[in-house]
Amino acid sequence: MNLQDQILQVCSPNIKKILIQIPQEEFEEIEEIRIRIHQPLLIKNAKGEFFLTNQGESTIKGKEGYFPIPEDISATLELMSDYSLYAFEEEIRNGYLTLPGGHRVGLTGKVIIEKGQVKTIRYINALNVRISHEKIGCADKIIPHLICENSIYHTLIVSPPGCGKTTLLRDLVRQISNGVFSNNQGLTVGIVDERSEIGGAYQGVPQKNIGLRSDLLDGCPKIEGMMMLLRSMAPQVIAVDEIGHEKDIYAIEQVLNAGCKIICTVHGNDLDDLRKKPTLSRLLENKTFERIVFLSHRNGPGTIEEIVNGMNLERMKLC
Repeated sequence: MNLQDQILQVCSPNIKKILIQIPQEEFEEIEEIRIRIHQPLLIKNAKGEFFLTNQGESTIKGKEGYFPIPEDISATLELMSDYSLYAFEEEIRNGYLTLPGGHRVGLTGKVIIEKGQVKTIRYINALNVRISHEKIGCADKIIPHLICENSIYHTLIVSPPGCGKTTLLRDLVRQISNGVFSNNQGLTVGIVDERSEIGGAYQGVPQKNIGLRSDLLDGCPKIEGMMMLLRSMAPQVIAVDEIGHEKDIYAIEQVLNAGCKIICTVHGNDLDDLRKKPTLSRLLENKTFERIVFLSHRNGPGTIEEIVNGMNLERMKLC
């Protein structure tokens, strides 16, 4: 099933009738579909944002767009949950649903609080369908800089939101797991996928290619997940997405003390930006990461701006 069909099968009849008008090659470039009650249907791709009319034509004028009604949201949610929304209560409590194919749907609405904790979200008023793109080979350019004999350097991938750091991390994990080293052997990789974005798991099964020797903890908090992997799965590499909290440092230190390699991503723009964040500044000072990869959206998602040697913070020459 192609990408367009994956999305169309979980959309309300009204939304489906509009989205089906988009040529398949253009649909492949979509990054987000935002469905808000009584607001124009909005599409985001690498070139920017535009609205869709009732006929499926693009326009920059919001008033010309199709305005979803409450029934569009409710019907779409029923299709996304296979008419068993209660079975997704845990994901909904965290503000999203995960679809087959690894696509993630953000939700907003009335948040129900119980004993100081989020219990669920009701009266959902908006959906953000984040299309999961798998870019096989997108890590090819950086792999030579990250290999250290028959292993890899501790690596940090840095970018602003929406610039492809998770996509790059996934392909990096795939290649390391399959084997790109001089001995033609892959490494055992443990992945802590707190938001189901790396493996794109659906009901626990990765929908994305994460490699032959990768083990995935889906929906697991990073700190607990890293400790669980160390105790039970004997990973040679641990990969996690979006570090930044003080407690993350402790878990990373435990990974390093166990002799395991670490690959992480984090939100940021450049070295100066990282230095302004206490947790990340400490990691830089401790020279925790031997390689730091910076991405941007300059030439589209995943643009590799530079690779920095974490030992001396000098820029490395790209191959």
